[in-house]
Amino acid sequence: MPLARRGTTLTSQLGLGERFFASGKDRRFAARIDEGLDQVEAGLAEQVKFADQLADVTAAYLLNAGGKRVRPMLTLLTAQLGEGATPEVITAAQAVEITHLASLYHDDVMDEALTRRGVPSAQHVWGNSVAVLTGDLLFARASQLVASLGEGAIRLQADTFERLCLGQLHETIGPNESDGPIEHYIGVLADKTGSLIAAAAQMGVMFSGAPQEYNASVMEFGEKIGVGFQLVDDVIDLSASDAETGKTPGTDLRAGVATLPLLKLRELAPNDVDAAALLERIETEVLGAGDEVDVSEIVGQLRDHPVTQQTLDEAHRWAREAVEAIAPLPEGPVKRALTRFANSIVERSS
Repeated sequence: MPLARRGTTLTSQLGLGERFFASGKDRRFAARIDEGLDQVEAGLAEQVKFADQLADVTAAYLLNAGGKRVRPMLTLLTAQLGEGATPEVITAAQAVEITHLASLYHDDVMDEALTRRGVPSAQHVWGNSVAVLTGDLLFARASQLVASLGEGAIRLQADTFERLCLGQLHETIGPNESDGPIEHYIGVLADKTGSLIAAAAQMGVMFSGAPQEYNASVMEFGEKIGVGFQLVDDVIDLSASDAETGKTPGTDLRAGVATLPLLKLRELAPNDVDAAALLERIETEVLGAGDEVDVSEIVGQLRDHPVTQQTLDEAHRWAREAVEAIAPLPEGPVKRALTRFANSIVERSS
């Protein structure tokens, strides 16, 4: 895909194309986002170079595999509350995306994932050590970019990185005896996904000269959208095709990940014979199953069970609350775009 078209395609994927922005003023607004995304994309290609033959290949691997650049898009959207895509905003958007990219390398090692973005995962190609070190290099590059933006950016990046790590740790060790499994899971999602999306939204305000009183609203918006995004992924895991996600149905369950539909099923099982029977089949035949095992029939039963619709309903609730969080923002294309952004996140399952 030519670079000049990437931004337009991305905004259209999120429902932010010309049909949404009907007036000439609104189309110019959308064009500014696309132009900013093109700048970010060009910068990302340069920032994943390390003057090392192997590192240059491994660091660019997942970047070149695709991705919708949701986080930099959000940075560019909130920056329109101020002066728009300033050089500092572009740098911040690149730093956020590289941080996200780095986390994918580490997540795939910990999850023993075989694919990412429709291609073999980095550790499947080069091994765990190279994948981990590539993630470390990308975290270092993101830190270099953030350092150029000053103390506020450094503190936000450090706080976000701490939450990313804690979220992964809590997912790995599971809930304490005093924790409710569902509440624990939502907390993991807020840390692992919500924190970085919230940081992306904040950076757009911080480095565009926008009124700083907008910061709390966009931070809450980003965090809630992050949780909703992951809950929809839980639903998609039960029904997605390879062409859309690079995953086969039930990938997370095969890996032993207790997504929200499974957690809700476990909550029902003590008092529901049918739920208990399905749960037993999932835990004995799906969790930990290899790719050669056909679990589509069991995954289909979970997909059709009410707990999956409840998960989707929960995702919609988080999206509604995200939209409520931006009520203090001024009326105009930014607020409408963020609202559409929230809706597009939860519409991905349809």
